[in-house]
Amino acid sequence: MTSATPDGPGTAPATGSDPGHAPTAVRRVSRKTLLRAAVAAGAAVPLPATGSIALARDAARASTDRTLPPTPYCDDGDDPTPDQTEGPYFKPKSPLRTDLVTPGAPGTRLTVSGYVFGRNCVPLAGVLLDFWQADDAGAYDMAGYRFRGHQFTDATGAFTLRTIVPGLYPGRTRHLHVKAQAPGKPVLTTQLYFPGEPRNTTDALFDPALLMNVRDTGGGKEGTFDFVLDVDGDPGPDPTDPPTDPPGGTWAPGRSYAVGDRVAYGGGAYRCLQAHTSMAGWEPPDVPALWRREP
Repeated sequence: MTSATPDGPGTAPATGSDPGHAPTAVRRVSRKTLLRAAVAAGAAVPLPATGSIALARDAARASTDRTLPPTPYCDDGDDPTPDQTEGPYFKPKSPLRTDLVTPGAPGTRLTVSGYVFGRNCVPLAGVLLDFWQADDAGAYDMAGYRFRGHQFTDATGAFTLRTIVPGLYPGRTRHLHVKAQAPGKPVLTTQLYFPGEPRNTTDALFDPALLMNVRDTGGGKEGTFDFVLDVDGDPGPDPTDPPTDPPGGTWAPGRSYAVGDRVAYGGGAYRCLQAHTSMAGWEPPDVPALWRREP
């Protein structure tokens, strides 16, 4: 294996060097990116009513052309050796698991959840997500698989990761590594970042477009992030026309909905995208993976 360049300025941790992933293509600067950059710098900027940075699911609801910009494709860009593109901290064959925390491991507990979409706002099921990160002390486990694991998005395109907030090491801000691959499609290799970190302004690899929404909760933290892969998702079978209206034509928890069912909620009309049994918290405006607003 060829030698790798350090992961940003400063001295790399004792377990190895991490070239990271620098953007390879110029991307249009969106309002979302500017908001993320401002939040990272600690500026006071107007945010949605939730107080968080807009997620891809929000853009999907508000979009008129139903097209989302893909999450930036990242690569180290300075080493042609294929097995160097992830950096030497990546290890293949991680265990299948959604919880990376082993009993007794120190660190602040962190849950990261979100969705994976295609460019056409369709949620992607069965996407491979492979996560790896530093432990609480800022070291990567190169002998085993601590804080490494892969999972697949469910039928709604959703994922949940349980881990800890990664520790710091010289030259880098806090970050999570991830590879995302839709079935039979190219691999996206990227990193997720934490808002409000002092080192965000000095880390040369930091990208504000990859900031998670993070909040404190119950002694730990919760983060959210939606990936948008540079592929088109399959919208599934065409809904029935006319659609089947559930009794009363309004959404309610505890009901079984089929593709094409139409409901009314909050003054809007919605069409079901995926068969499911509804539950509190899955109201149509909040789950674009399940419901599409009708004109």
